[in-house]
Amino acid sequence: MIDEDDKRVAPMGEPAPPWMVNYADLMTELVCFFVILYALSAALNKDMQKAQADIQAMIEEGKMQGQVAMDKEGMRITMEEQSQMAFFESGRAELTDNMRAQLDKIAPVLRTLSEKHDIVVEGHTDNMPIATKQFASNWELSTARATSVVKSMLASNFTPKRMSAVGYGEYHPIVVNDSDANRKKNRRVVFFIKNNPYPDAPAAGPPGIAGAAVSTAAVTQAPDGENPAPAAEAEIPAPAGEGAAPEGAAPAGGGE
Repeated sequence: MIDEDDKRVAPMGEPAPPWMVNYADLMTELVCFFVILYALSAALNKDMQKAQADIQAMIEEGKMQGQVAMDKEGMRITMEEQSQMAFFESGRAELTDNMRAQLDKIAPVLRTLSEKHDIVVEGHTDNMPIATKQFASNWELSTARATSVVKSMLASNFTPKRMSAVGYGEYHPIVVNDSDANRKKNRRVVFFIKNNPYPDAPAAGPPGIAGAAVSTAAVTQAPDGENPAPAAEAEIPAPAGEGAAPEGAAPAGGGE
């Protein structure tokens, strides 16, 4: 008879060593810790915190209508149209004076953030259909409005590489489009300040060997009436099997 504790028949196998329980608990706590750090990465940014407090103060004082929220991706500042204050005229993408005044209020806050963060301007419309010669749908209208905001900000000394525009049309409403008041809330502009900026292009490296050979190649002076012949380049021999260039032909590695 085989003993019931034999490895060949024991259904639960061998018990884990005593230290495994503490080790597993430690790994679980570390995973939770780093997940929380990732989720709060934007909130831990002092610049983001100060900007959120400044914008929230403007909203509470009635200087602007909207909301500000922060998550793991960054901060979103939503500007909503007030009762008699329209950001754009119906079916148009040009900024009204009221919209320019609102931008002037938040421009100092956004300009400080743009030194280290990318800013995406989101355009949102209501669900009223549009089909004009200039805008075939709310896609084009919302994108054009966001672009107008970006151009206005660029005129206020914002860095172009930190700015971008995107249009969402009517497909991201914050309330149901069942009344004029709700449609006004959905006609909004959102400034998304990204926690992680867009990576810059790598710096250009030193010129390659081939480029250096072309740029430093010398040309011998030939007598008048004859084509110049290229000087010999001993350090870069021609590949095997290549024949000589025909007489009078231009040297290899031609110009621009």
